[in-house]
Amino acid sequence: MRLITHHSLLITPMDPLLNETIDITRAAGAAVMGFYRDSFSVTDKSPDNPVTDADLAADNLLKARLGALLPEAGWLSEETVDRPDRLDRTYAWVVDPLDGTKEFVMGIPEFAVSVALVEDGQPLLAVIYNPAANELYCAQRGQGVSFNGRPVGVSGQAELTGARVDASRSERKRGEFAPFEEIVQLRTMGSIAYKLARVAAGQTDATWSRGPKNEWDICAGTLLVLEGGGRCVDLDGNPITFNQPFPKVNGIIADNGRLHDQVRAALAPHGAARGL
Repeated sequence: MRLITHHSLLITPMDPLLNETIDITRAAGAAVMGFYRDSFSVTDKSPDNPVTDADLAADNLLKARLGALLPEAGWLSEETVDRPDRLDRTYAWVVDPLDGTKEFVMGIPEFAVSVALVEDGQPLLAVIYNPAANELYCAQRGQGVSFNGRPVGVSGQAELTGARVDASRSERKRGEFAPFEEIVQLRTMGSIAYKLARVAAGQTDATWSRGPKNEWDICAGTLLVLEGGGRCVDLDGNPITFNQPFPKVNGIIADNGRLHDQVRAALAPHGAARGL
């Protein structure tokens, strides 16, 4: 597919680009599963921050194929050394080749490949794929969300009491969800990208993290939630802009929209769990 740009706007129809991005994301997922079913090595980039052969193999595949798909786009990935030239680009791929590495290492099928294309700071298309469950979520701006090829959207839950909330395994272990145990139905779930996708598809009602998040963790999921009809903001309630010089966000709140004010009110007394 030949991509043409004019006045910094893509004039190629988005559907072929999204379809090719889906194919590439699925291929990265297949690479991840090759290690999941076999053996792999694990090292720590920093305390409690593992990286495996699967992360690196998926990153290499995504960088090569997405780079060929849209050569003018910048690149921001968890597993690639950051380069400032991405800041000068209208478009940038924001990628986590394996979100939920800790779950992957533990053999828990709650991890995902997360791919987003950003235009001037806002996600233009997004694909999140859990290869262990063969669950694929995708969206493009203004076109809604699909799950395994079917249109989906956020849930209709209107009361925070009894709402389904996906909670990070590590954050729950640290007690960060303790204040909400008696209010909502908590489900422990790996990968913030996967949790955001589940909110977008109505499979859960809300999720949040009161600690800092990297852009690659949440970029694709943010578009999915918004296109599914939900709300997705940082911990202060602000819309999130991506491909920033310091690619971190001070936490995230994602919900079906109907619960948004109630979620923010419930979180307000607790503030950030960790500083940036």
